[in-house]
Amino acid sequence: PGPVPAKPKLIEPLDYENVIVQKKTQILNDCLREMLLFPYDDFQTAILRRQGRYLRSTVPAKAQEEAQSLFVTECIKTYNSDWHLVNYKYEDYSGEFRQLPNKVAKLDKLPVHVYEVDEEVDKDEDAASLGSQKGGITKHGWLYKGNVNSAISVTMRSFKRRFFHLIQLGDGSYNLNFYKDEKISKEPKGSIFLDSCMGVVQNNKVRRFAFELKMQDKSSYLLAADSEVEMEEWITTLNKILQLNFEAAMQEKRNGDAHEDDDQSRLEGSGSGLDSYLPELAKSAREAEIKLKSESRVKLFYLDPDAQKLDFSSAEPEVKPFEEKFGKRILVKCNDLSFNLQCCVAENEEGPTTNVEPFFVTLSLFDIKYNRKISADFHVDLNHFSVRQMLATTSPSLMNGGRQSSPALQDNPHEAAMQYPKQGIFSVTCPHPDIFLVARIEKVLQGSITHGAEPYMKSSDSSKVAQKVLKNAKQACQRLGQYRMPFAWAARTLFKDASGNLDKNARFSALYKQDSNKLSNEDMLKFLADFRKPEKMAKLPVILGNLDITIDNVSSDVPNYVNSSYIPMKQFETCAKTPITFEVEEFVPCIPRHTQPHTIYNNHLYVYPKYLKYDSQKTFAKARNIAICIEFKDSDEEDSLPLKCIYGRPGGPLFTRSAFAAVLHHHQNPEFYDEIKIELPTQLHEKHHLLFTFFHVSCDNSSKGSTKKKDVVETQVGYSWLPLLKDGRVVTSEQHIPVSANLPPGYLGYQELGMGRHHGPEIKWVDGSKPLLKVSTHLVSTVYTQDQHLHNFFQYCQKTESGAQALGSELVKYLKSLHAMEGHVMIAFLPTILNQLFRVLTRATQEEVAVNVTRVIIHVVAQCHEEGLESHLRSYVKYAYKAEPYVASEYKTVHEELTKTMTTILKPSADFLTSNKLLKYSWFFFEVLIKSMAQHLIENSKVKLLRNQRFPASYHHAVETVVNMLMPHITQKFRDNPEASKNANHSLAVFIKRCFTFMDRGFVFKQINNYISCFAPGDPKTLFEYKFEFLRVVCNHEHYIPLNLPMPFGKGRIQRYQDLQLDYALTDEFCRNHFLVGLLLREVGTALQEFREVRLIAISVLKNLLIKHSFDDRYASRSHQARIATLYLPLFGLLIENVQRINVRDVSPFPVNPGSTVKEESLALPAVNPLVTPQKSGATLDTSLHKDLFGAISGIASPYTNSTPNINSVRNADSRGSLISTDSGNSLPERNSEKSNSLDKHQQGGTLGNSVVRCDKLDQSEIKNLLMCFLYILKSMSDDALFTYWNKASTSELMDFFTISEVCLHQFQYMGKRYIASRTGMMHARLQQLGSLDNSLTFNHSYGHSDADVLHQSLLEANIATEVCLTALDTLSLFTLAFKNQLLADHGHNPLMKKVFDVYLCFLQKHQSETALKNVFTALRSLIYKFPSTFYEGRADMCSALCYEILKYCNSKLSAIRTEASQLLYFLMRNNFDYTGKKSFVRTHLQVIISVSQLIADVVGIGGTRFQQSLSIINNCANSDRLIKHTTFSSDVKDLTKRIRTVLMATAQMKEHENDPEMLVDLQYSLAKSYASTPELRKTWLDSMARIHVKNGDLSEAAMCYVHVTALVAEYLTRKGVFRQGCTAFRVITPNIDEEASMMEDVGMQDVHFNEDVLMELLEQCADGLWKAERYELIADIYKLIIPIYEKRRDFERLAHLYDTLHRAYSKVTEVMHSGRRLLGTYFRVAFFGQAAVSSPPKRHSSGIFGTSVWFASFLFKSVCISVQSLQTPKEINVLFHLQT
Repeated sequence: PGPVPAKPKLIEPLDYENVIVQKKTQILNDCLREMLLFPYDDFQTAILRRQGRYLRSTVPAKAQEEAQSLFVTECIKTYNSDWHLVNYKYEDYSGEFRQLPNKVAKLDKLPVHVYEVDEEVDKDEDAASLGSQKGGITKHGWLYKGNVNSAISVTMRSFKRRFFHLIQLGDGSYNLNFYKDEKISKEPKGSIFLDSCMGVVQNNKVRRFAFELKMQDKSSYLLAADSEVEMEEWITTLNKILQLNFEAAMQEKRNGDAHEDDDQSRLEGSGSGLDSYLPELAKSAREAEIKLKSESRVKLFYLDPDAQKLDFSSAEPEVKPFEEKFGKRILVKCNDLSFNLQCCVAENEEGPTTNVEPFFVTLSLFDIKYNRKISADFHVDLNHFSVRQMLATTSPSLMNGGRQSSPALQDNPHEAAMQYPKQGIFSVTCPHPDIFLVARIEKVLQGSITHGAEPYMKSSDSSKVAQKVLKNAKQACQRLGQYRMPFAWAARTLFKDASGNLDKNARFSALYKQDSNKLSNEDMLKFLADFRKPEKMAKLPVILGNLDITIDNVSSDVPNYVNSSYIPMKQFETCAKTPITFEVEEFVPCIPRHTQPHTIYNNHLYVYPKYLKYDSQKTFAKARNIAICIEFKDSDEEDSLPLKCIYGRPGGPLFTRSAFAAVLHHHQNPEFYDEIKIELPTQLHEKHHLLFTFFHVSCDNSSKGSTKKKDVVETQVGYSWLPLLKDGRVVTSEQHIPVSANLPPGYLGYQELGMGRHHGPEIKWVDGSKPLLKVSTHLVSTVYTQDQHLHNFFQYCQKTESGAQALGSELVKYLKSLHAMEGHVMIAFLPTILNQLFRVLTRATQEEVAVNVTRVIIHVVAQCHEEGLESHLRSYVKYAYKAEPYVASEYKTVHEELTKTMTTILKPSADFLTSNKLLKYSWFFFEVLIKSMAQHLIENSKVKLLRNQRFPASYHHAVETVVNMLMPHITQKFRDNPEASKNANHSLAVFIKRCFTFMDRGFVFKQINNYISCFAPGDPKTLFEYKFEFLRVVCNHEHYIPLNLPMPFGKGRIQRYQDLQLDYALTDEFCRNHFLVGLLLREVGTALQEFREVRLIAISVLKNLLIKHSFDDRYASRSHQARIATLYLPLFGLLIENVQRINVRDVSPFPVNPGSTVKEESLALPAVNPLVTPQKSGATLDTSLHKDLFGAISGIASPYTNSTPNINSVRNADSRGSLISTDSGNSLPERNSEKSNSLDKHQQGGTLGNSVVRCDKLDQSEIKNLLMCFLYILKSMSDDALFTYWNKASTSELMDFFTISEVCLHQFQYMGKRYIASRTGMMHARLQQLGSLDNSLTFNHSYGHSDADVLHQSLLEANIATEVCLTALDTLSLFTLAFKNQLLADHGHNPLMKKVFDVYLCFLQKHQSETALKNVFTALRSLIYKFPSTFYEGRADMCSALCYEILKYCNSKLSAIRTEASQLLYFLMRNNFDYTGKKSFVRTHLQVIISVSQLIADVVGIGGTRFQQSLSIINNCANSDRLIKHTTFSSDVKDLTKRIRTVLMATAQMKEHENDPEMLVDLQYSLAKSYASTPELRKTWLDSMARIHVKNGDLSEAAMCYVHVTALVAEYLTRKGVFRQGCTAFRVITPNIDEEASMMEDVGMQDVHFNEDVLMELLEQCADGLWKAERYELIADIYKLIIPIYEKRRDFERLAHLYDTLHRAYSKVTEVMHSGRRLLGTYFRVAFFGQAAVSSPPKRHSSGIFGTSVWFASFLFKSVCISVQSLQTPKEINVLFHLQT
């Protein structure tokens, strides 16, 4: 790909801190000092109160004192601590422009601009009203119009019936318009202008009732009426008008001045309007300019499509503090449980009918997908008050055992309200349809389940049964009220789907009887697995009854609820009206993804007695109905009481000392499903244990002998215990434990020693100490961990005071084992673990320990990311992380230690997996460094110190090393590990950006410099992305402007800002003093030499930064913006270096007919351009897309590679020749685009350092973005800065500057709503066709598809176009004001003036809004006023071009614009008149006529009523201009308008033949002939013919036209004696050339400015045309005329070029002679005469060769004769031979 550009040299940044001190006075005296200094209150630390859901802290009051173990203490600290924040006051300004606080102004207030291009195509204002009739004579009616054609005599048949309408125009002239029908509101088909009519006479030769209008130019019109009367009327009326005209003319001659009647002064544009633009013009123009600048203008960047797009990709995620999070929450309301068996339970039988005995419901959730119970139990008592009374008497001491305060609730005030819960909230983290809500129903123990359920299963309603059951129930409640038995169960599904939508339609199943052998949770899961299989469920016995429970979603403001530890929420009301809702604990699966870091204190143990195997015991006689009593004790002494910490059942106290499991009748091996929930004490110790006591309950109360001793209800049948801690952790696996018959004190001390010996008290074991009892426990705690490694680590830290006295190797061993910690534990205790690790880090004495700590942190961070939980880490750093208070002697700071260990881990020798993780998740470590630095500075009040004293040198060194260590990782790993290097690059940028806030800023600059120097030109694209991402982030610093010190760095005394030496180039000095902006601009400059993707990235970084400045409300004033602009002035230099690549005038996003612009073959040679970095192989882009979307990616695809014989196709894209129009007399800049095809290419390169300058064009979006930046700076900078720039710039730089301004107008032109809509549709279709809406292919516009989008898009584009136009206009006005003398050089005919004028013209050539045009016209007036000589002396090309464009606007559809244009044209004439000393305005006069002719030739559709109205306005202006009353001026103007109208009449026929190119050319040819006396006009028509030929691809014909034009000029110069040969010299080429000799010396010659240069240009144009026409032999004849002149001028370069071209021409001749690959045709013109030929109007001929006169062509070796004598019948003949020569 050519030489790799060398690395740009490093420029050392300035020592920021010193400069600020040295220039203190200058800075403080600067009126904008806030742009130079950082604010004092830039950042501070803050404490945010921790917000919970609860009324009070979840941590029990005495917990902190009770806690002894380090882990518990630390957890409690974590849940009690507040949040620690570092606030950056201006942080809102440190992101992209989209994150600025003053959200970008809404665009609903955009002004709506009116554009002509948006007017309806066929909408024409009422022609009649446009005529602005003065109420003169009118007449209308049908007449026959004869078809007048010189070649054909008029016959009867050639009359056409037309509707004629006579109308008086605004200036008093009369027009006779004719139409196809009576709708005269449309544009007329044509019109006869009566001012140039000499007389009206009757003429009956051809037809009856005909009359003839004789015109001044000897032509005439034949009209015929239907009757004599009508004819008479028309003749009389027309003669009356001619008489009036004649009188008026005589009157004018007599008075010599314009007649004024009152009517006329009232007309628009008269009087007052005009006086204002003559003597006082200069003043008013300047005022207009000032007004233009100050008017409320839209910020350009508001309109930028990128600023419009909502793109939050760069936005940082919002970080919230840790908070309790729940799964899907479900509110369960228990309404009623009723069985079919009912009666009234009251003694007196008064009261409601209810269930006959109490029932108890337990609800819980089961998940059959994962086969587990997923929630705790929720107990509900739905019994009627009267039924509850049956139990009232039982309150055994065991159950309640004295009222001591419970551990968690200090005498809960709501205890009464919490007795009978009805509503629970369940939470499900992973909802799916296989989750069931299960209700288990129990009743008071009575006997076997079957016996108890029998009465409930019969449907016969019998009150006798009910009475009997009631009687038994009352007895049972009296005796066994505290024992329960299983009875029934029911279930229902919860969710419809996996997204957690509740299945509210589901109902509870039937109530199934419990089976005493299938009670466990495992059995329940088996039942549920069959739940959806009716055949299985049908076999289960059903109990008749109904359970009414509803479920609902939980609203955010549920009142009155308590969590699972009974802690009330904030919105808790004390009134007892609202029922209290209970949260039910969820058993979250132990998967890291579903784990949340704990935020509240919670310490629950769930105990599940499972199974007792008592069938083989011999110790007790009776042990059948076994009840288990569970207690939690903290001592095994004799009289120690159990703790009151077991959650009670409904109706009882909240906490009790013991709990019973349900009893199975006559089972020796009972199963249990009960769940006992215990609130654990904060600090557990070795003595804490669970004690199980077994009772045999006697159910049989039918003891006859009531005289016996009191009935014994329960007998003890064994004890069992389970110590809670094992190895310091809570036991949670399933345990099998033996049962003893006795309970001696100190039983916990019992230990088997083996060999039959034991230690501790004597214990009598049941069944030989076999493990008879199966128990499991489940711990839900936020202060105890189940993880061995974590437990051991904390334990070791406790022993060694966080490692301060640790043995290095020991501690390292514990640290390494932390890698094995379980993921969910790590997440659950995240803040606590990280805090401890950072604590160990700062106290570590050996490096090994510190590095290992960091490794663990990396492991933790990586785990979090891999589980997608990085938000927890962000919350940790932002809110929870708090560096410990720093005590210098004791330990070190986190930031210093962490930087050191990061360096070690990044060493090339270190473990690459760890270093990759560190890179990938580096943001975390850098954020910790930043926070640690901030807290360190504030807590140790170092903020007041100078920057360079805030941190020790060691820290500076450490930071530098980390940066240096990161570089190779980033630049080398981007291929293998793109994510890691991308993240590391970004987080390093964020870190360095933040360092500006804390550290020595010069030092930070150095780091940036070092880092950027690692990248080199020619890097892979990814590295460019990294580099610009880095720059983007750093440059987004909130104090980016002060960092760049936008102030003068002069020598000697402090200067005022005005005298400053601004930098317009990227000098080393500039880059040193304004470091960041200098760096950015240098990088953008080098990036522009790279391939497209890189350029796009670079340009967007620059543009987004400028958008941010523009929107930043801190710098809103003009002076602020101007000061910012001074930082970006070198951008001018940069753009000018690349001006050739930006200079693209064509703006279609892709051509409206695809494929027409760039021919295929040009793309087949991608190797032509040696400077284009090869893209990926062509296969990746389909070529048609390549063409349309990316246009000319390189110089290759430029449209001129096919035709131009210039081999050096790279340079040909770089031709200056195409920019400066040096065309002759009336060349219009429009034509220049064709000139760019010429042979003559100036070759010129450019320089940027020592790198190669690329010549491929940039693509449209790049150009637009660069121009946006250019315009922003242009608009913001002060006038002084602009003057300074212009004064410093060389002429070629100024030319380039204006080229860029002109490209702005091209690129941002408004194309109209219709265009936008069609483009939008096409884009959409094109992208769909590609099947991908990949970003690289979509345009940078957010094109929507709907009408509203199109409207919005067009509103935006209209505003952009207007704003760009006004900005460019400001600049030009300023330039013409300041550089008047330079522009006046050579009477205003110098290249610079030419360039400036081109830009002015460009305003007129593009679609502009009404607003913009008004300003453009004002500016043009001022231009004409300042530089009259440019327009009225020397070559007429500028005047000509201006006339042409203004006349176009005289035909505008917008009346305001027509008025303005007419007045401007009038001003041009009037000013010309004054300039010649009130003699004449020949120059303007002629140019206007020429322009009208050109407009007609270009078939612009001129000549309609709108144009007529503009002519009237001009006439009226002349008539009412008082200052020139007594001169010939107004009659001259009248004469001019008359001539224009005549020309319009003569050429009305053109309109008819718009689509018949041959006929059109024929007409133009005859017109050209008729202007033989006026060379300028003849040249106009010949030029126009050439254009039509080129358009139709008739290159030989076009070449002939060029030859004629050249001969014409040569002849003129010969007659003037300037050139030695006239048109005779061209005879060799064509014998027809003698036509040019008929030039007449008359009036037309007054204002002709042909000269030798014009001739040279034309000769070169001829040669070029002949080359394209493949007439290589003739080129020599043309060059024979040119060569002597260049020899005379000794221009050897041009001569070399000419001979080179000749050489190639002759080579081509030999080549085509050999190959015979050239097709040349010869055409003959044949005309027909005679009756048959004219008998009917000619039809358009289908072959398209010629319609009216048939062209008949042949080229046989000599010639072929065809006799054309007897042609009577065939109307048309078409013979065409094409033979190879």
